[in-house]
Amino acid sequence: MERDNLMHGARTALNTNSDTRAWAEEYLKAKTREEMPDLSDEDFEKHWKYHKPEIMHADAAEAMQAYRDRQK
Repeated sequence: MERDNLMHGARTALNTNSDTRAWAEEYLKAKTREEMPDLSDEDFEKHWKYHKPEIMHADAAEAMQAYRDRQK
């Protein structure tokens, strides 16, 4: 339940601030790219296009924490 509350709060923050959302999207895209070094750039872009919504949803809390940590 706590994880759901964190994710919901993070998703709300991302949906209300376009600059934060853009930063979080780039952060998660770079993180996902590092996890998939065997894909060509073209294949990765296809993967990102279709999986971005679920990645953004599932990792919203992590992205918000990284956003806060970068400001320290």
